[in-house]
Amino acid sequence: MYRLSARQILAVALLSALFAAGAIAVVGHLGNRLQPSGAAFGETAPPTITDPAVATDEQNNIELYRALSPGVVNVHSTSYARDFFGFAEQQEGSGSGSVIDQEGNILTNYHVIEGATKLAVSFGGQKNYAAQLVGGDPDTDLAVIKLLERPKEPLTVIALGDSDRLEVGQKVLAIGNPFGLDRTLTTGVISGLQRPIQARNRRTIEGAIQTDASINPGNSGGPLLDSHGRMIGINSQILSPSGASAGVGFAVPVNIAKRIVPQLLRFGEVRRPKLGIGSRNVQSLSRQLDLPVPDGVLILQVAPGDAAASAGLRGLTQTENGDYEIGDIILGMDGEKIATTDDLYRLLDKHQFGDTVQLQIYRDGRRTTVPVRLTAPTNRGTQRR
Repeated sequence: MYRLSARQILAVALLSALFAAGAIAVVGHLGNRLQPSGAAFGETAPPTITDPAVATDEQNNIELYRALSPGVVNVHSTSYARDFFGFAEQQEGSGSGSVIDQEGNILTNYHVIEGATKLAVSFGGQKNYAAQLVGGDPDTDLAVIKLLERPKEPLTVIALGDSDRLEVGQKVLAIGNPFGLDRTLTTGVISGLQRPIQARNRRTIEGAIQTDASINPGNSGGPLLDSHGRMIGINSQILSPSGASAGVGFAVPVNIAKRIVPQLLRFGEVRRPKLGIGSRNVQSLSRQLDLPVPDGVLILQVAPGDAAASAGLRGLTQTENGDYEIGDIILGMDGEKIATTDDLYRLLDKHQFGDTVQLQIYRDGRRTTVPVRLTAPTNRGTQRR
């Protein structure tokens, strides 16, 4: 039996994580095949855009902007924060968003609306329309807001494309409101695919689209479009020491949005299958502890009633003499290696409630496989991290 002394446990500050009242860290994942809701999105490009194969580049830019810029909004947020003296101080923020249906639902970034107590939307000009939050998902940095009042004319809906069929070098266009400048168009190409980026809560967003189309503060939440006028990404981040565009921007793939938006519309949140464990990466403990494997995910705790507990997975346990026996170490899922929690999220991403996965684990000096049926959480409050 592999054991750790109490001193070793204290060295990596695991005791507080182990025995703090109610502190069960829950492993979630980025929602891919989530529960269906029946939501439908426009997928047909505007008929006013000439086939890019026969149009000049300039003509394509002009037609696409004329057709779709009315569907790109400026999102204004108001929040309050305490100043040094404890007084509430009003803060203003702005970003971009895309109209996704005639009901007035607008897709944007979660960080654009995070903490907002008041939301308003403009379609260019001085007129603002009140909006409210429908739902948000910090793990994918996506959110949906809805107009409480609407313009008299029909809304321009941005069609959703397919981000799984993109190629490096493909032309893309971004429409947004950088620095508060209404409906600005920039163009470029896809300069990279499958880039892992981090949401503000430090969760990894897999498969981000890298582009050299200029993206600046205020572009966040706006659409990244293909030359047919279909949204293929949601502009989210830039890589720049100065905070302004340096030709390296990232967009959340639209196929992630197509999978989670139905749940945001239905539940106001993304409800994900989970294991129900508190964990640490083995790699992060390598300097403090001599663990029996070089990498993997060490289970610290198992939430009663959740999937891991039902499958008999084990967390750290204390012996009578005060030492600790390590919990199971997750090494793989369905034959694919797991070295870190990011790997775990990525593989869970392929599943939905009711699926059974085969976890490869290290336990009691040997490797074994444990079937785990993914279930809804027993405590809804732990769904948000």
